[in-house]
Amino acid sequence: MQTLSVDDRPREKLRRHGADALGDNELLAIVLGTGSGQRTALDVAGDVLHRRGGLHGVARSSLEELGLVPGIGPARAAQLHAALELGRRTLTTGSDVRVRLRSPQDAARFLLPRFGARAAESFGVILLDSRHHVLRTSVLATGTLNATVVEPRDVFREAMLGSAAALVAFHNHPSGDPTPSDDDVQLTRRLRAAGTLMGIEVVDHIVLGDVAYCSLKELGQF
Repeated sequence: MQTLSVDDRPREKLRRHGADALGDNELLAIVLGTGSGQRTALDVAGDVLHRRGGLHGVARSSLEELGLVPGIGPARAAQLHAALELGRRTLTTGSDVRVRLRSPQDAARFLLPRFGARAAESFGVILLDSRHHVLRTSVLATGTLNATVVEPRDVFREAMLGSAAALVAFHNHPSGDPTPSDDDVQLTRRLRAAGTLMGIEVVDHIVLGDVAYCSLKELGQF
């Protein structure tokens, strides 16, 4: 009986038992493909998970942070990022389906797979038609670990270009805690006031954590 190399064992296990039977380190080893130097793919995968705080931490890591793990480097960091992005996209609705956002929960379900658990803060808008069907989602600014800069004029320029009747503003907190800051509340009020003048309804402002959200509308800030 032929002996499998260490790097082949997770693939064989996947073939025999399916992906559900594999641990995070084994799935990550398959994505990496091979080891580095005297270390197997399982060794490198285990090191990535240890250094980045588990799979959840890997998903929130930047390319630069992943590339610093011994045995990864820029090329493999790009592989991991691409695999994680494909995973995120499987959780989102296909472009041929017109999603309708009827509630803050609907907006959060739409946004969390795309923008929750990100390493840097991003601010964007979901553009909606008059019945609150999604026209498109646009990211307007990407900041550092805890800040991004956006002005109402940027938001409504995008809404007008997209012929939107309404919009949902959103941004993520890289800390994982979706509790709105005072600045978030003030921005929401400015957006609401500008929307009234422009004739474009600001439906909500959703703050995203890793797996949870806060709706400024639900919090009574509208």
